[in-house]
Amino acid sequence: QVQVKESGGGSVEAGGSLKLSCAASGYTYSCMGWFRQAPGKGETEREGVASIDSTGKIMYADSVKGRFTISQGNAKNTLYLQMNNLKPEDTAMYYCAADTWLPRCGGTWDLAGYNYWGQGTQVAVSS
Repeated sequence: QVQVKESGGGSVEAGGSLKLSCAASGYTYSCMGWFRQAPGKGETEREGVASIDSTGKIMYADSVKGRFTISQGNAKNTLYLQMNNLKPEDTAMYYCAADTWLPRCGGTWDLAGYNYWGQGTQVAVSS
């Protein structure tokens, strides 16, 4: 049974930190990543935040480089996102996504590259 579940969202003031967690079950995934959907934006406008694949390649969106860190647990189907120095523009629903086929999901922010998605966890940053 495939299940992708996020946790760890919340409300913080600008400059604060949060750590998101994701647990994915059902398969051994080749790619796992974090995406976010800002308030008022549609599902197709989700943007990639950070991802890691089975080759060890890590990608970050330019807007979060130096502030966010993606990592995996000892169980490779566990994913984390440490978010530091949060800004109001980081306010969004954050989604964990996973996929099994590296040619489809590796090195891309294309939403179609990821077949398995969680329900999201809300992050709100106040100024």
